[in-house]
Amino acid sequence: MITAHPISSVSELIAEPARAAILIALLDGRALTAGELAIIGGVSAQSASAHLSKLVDGALLSVLNQGRHRYYSITGPDVVYALEALGTIATRPRTAASVRSPENLEMYCARSCYDHLAGRAAVAVTQTLEESGVLRTTGERDYKLAPKGAAWFADWEIDVNALRDTRRAFARRCLDWTERKPHIAGALGAALFARMLAAGWFARRRGTRALRITPRGASELRSRFGFVA
Repeated sequence: MITAHPISSVSELIAEPARAAILIALLDGRALTAGELAIIGGVSAQSASAHLSKLVDGALLSVLNQGRHRYYSITGPDVVYALEALGTIATRPRTAASVRSPENLEMYCARSCYDHLAGRAAVAVTQTLEESGVLRTTGERDYKLAPKGAAWFADWEIDVNALRDTRRAFARRCLDWTERKPHIAGALGAALFARMLAAGWFARRRGTRALRITPRGASELRSRFGFVA
């Protein structure tokens, strides 16, 4: 579509229910086949192929051919940030009834957002890093390291200078759509989440972005960041 306002083209791509379901399913950073995404979108294989083609042409998804299969994934963090922001706009503040199921409770508590941590746990971690002088806000969308920030992340074996050399944003403030407060994203957020996963604080659940907080993770989150699940 040729338009004077490119945002309308992107909005049209996202607005179709099957395509929206496909994009949301890929928010955890996985790559899925067309067949898997057809089931998620509730459409036929033929319809899924057409939807996926539009999402690839619109640069929201990328595709990788491996043998007989084609694997689709979100093109990058900017698409994730946009979808999370739309989620914040589209959802009203949650009520107790809306989070009563175990699945919703886990999703609100801790989930993956592409390659970084989201949910109440992520907001608690980010707030503690701000309050303790590790991170400072800069501009409208980003964080920067406070003077003792590099040493704090070095204790986690995270080389912040190497992260700055990557092509992606260093430390982005990503608005959490369930908490409506920012959590840390970008290269720094991804590195911190990877270390937490490696340390066994969280365990992934198959087929969902929701994360299970392990007993060790619950203890560490409580002592280091004051977070109680």
